[in-house]
Amino acid sequence: MFKNQPKGLIPAALSNMGERFGYYIMNAVLVLFLCSKFGLKEETSTLIYSFFYAGIYVLSLVGGLIADRTQNYKGTIITGLCIMTLGYVVLAIPVFATAENTAWLLTVTCIALFLIAFGNGLFKGNLQAIVGQLYDNPKYAAQRDSGFQIFYVFINVGGLIAPFVAPMLRSWWLDVHNLVYNADFPALCHQYLSVTDNMGMENINNLYALASQVGGNISAASNAAEISAFCSEYLKVFNEGIHYSFIASVAAMLISLCIFLGTKKGLPSPAKKAAAETVKYTAEEKKAMATEIKQRMGALFAVLGIAIFFWFSFHQNGTSLSLFARDFVKTDSIAPEIWQALNPLFVILLTPVIMWFFASLARKGKVISTPRKIAIGMGLAAIAYIFLTIVCAIDGFPSGETFRSMDITVREGLKTGPWVLILLYFFLTVAELFISPLGLSFVSKVAPKHLQGLCQGLWLGATAVGNLLLWIGPLIYNACPIWEAWVIFAGVCFISMGAMLAMVKWLERVTDEQQ
Repeated sequence: MFKNQPKGLIPAALSNMGERFGYYIMNAVLVLFLCSKFGLKEETSTLIYSFFYAGIYVLSLVGGLIADRTQNYKGTIITGLCIMTLGYVVLAIPVFATAENTAWLLTVTCIALFLIAFGNGLFKGNLQAIVGQLYDNPKYAAQRDSGFQIFYVFINVGGLIAPFVAPMLRSWWLDVHNLVYNADFPALCHQYLSVTDNMGMENINNLYALASQVGGNISAASNAAEISAFCSEYLKVFNEGIHYSFIASVAAMLISLCIFLGTKKGLPSPAKKAAAETVKYTAEEKKAMATEIKQRMGALFAVLGIAIFFWFSFHQNGTSLSLFARDFVKTDSIAPEIWQALNPLFVILLTPVIMWFFASLARKGKVISTPRKIAIGMGLAAIAYIFLTIVCAIDGFPSGETFRSMDITVREGLKTGPWVLILLYFFLTVAELFISPLGLSFVSKVAPKHLQGLCQGLWLGATAVGNLLLWIGPLIYNACPIWEAWVIFAGVCFISMGAMLAMVKWLERVTDEQQ
């Protein structure tokens, strides 16, 4: 797996792994954290999540431009790590949200998310540009796809461990206060404490039932002051545990910074190399290159268009799929955020298998081009959502909002088993392995040498556009029978696969991957 790879790959991957570990601790709980801390509606929480997630990738364009203009990729990466660390420090400070301070506290939280997004924009695309530069050496050129797959595995090692951190610390902090975790109880607490929401009798009965399960001595005989006090205490302790988990994100950022500082001398400087090569170009050579550069950028934007719709569908794992895990799946004592670890687990387990599969085909002279692999990945993503559509339609699941208003015992009888999430994430992960690391590889192939950072930023910018649409999933999830949401994602993936297949021959010509 590591044979014939350049020496700089592992240090760069380790630095990225540390940053991803810190990021995924926060990302795994963000939507549910915003709901539990501020009492936000899920649609509002996922809208903030969408803008934050999109901001990470939009700002990668800014980060790429800064690095290309200053010709200081490494300095830009270091600055990004420092800014992200500051954002996590702000998130780690536990301040209880009340009616009096919610406005400014939510504003501060959003500022912290902006710092994380901006720092990530300075870091992410530029590190990928450095990794791509490692394979400009003809000695390693044939290993480019496998190199980015290895790089992607390291990302997911951090992503595998991270989802356990916040739920573990949250449950530990609740236990310290003789309380028990329950995913449904914070929403009921906020509804009871709200001066604007009208709480129906069904939800009041659910509040009493869950209060006894989480450690409260609350019943229909309790007065309003006692119920309010317990709800406030539970919310305070519940969210303090999540705040403390962000301290682990700060530590991860610092570790990533130390790794990069210690190994940066052994990594290439893309801008400096490009500048040195530009000096050698004559006016005639530059003119001759113009057509080729135009074709390459056209191919890049074509693939970026497909990537938008993949990320729109795939990143539902942080929004509507997290809500589905919380509401409709029998997870017992397993927090809904932890199910997000299935994706990185499958990445780690399946990447060697897929690399072996591609290598085996190559030895037989049946090389699958990068554009064709991306098309196959879109088809696999569609299959994942078709599977989920069938399960939800057979079980007759209503909308998320309707389901949560039902009696607790009725809801428990309707829930499906965790095997649904396991199979869903299996198919989505295989699709991801055909698209994401190979998309990075494709960008590094077609990008002009003097625009490496910008082009990697464009790939992340396409991801941003997809992320801006993430709020659509939870909106349909809460408004219609949930199988309708999954049908939309399946259709988007199938249409994208067809578009990619229609462009394959052209893309193969541009990247010299004719079969």
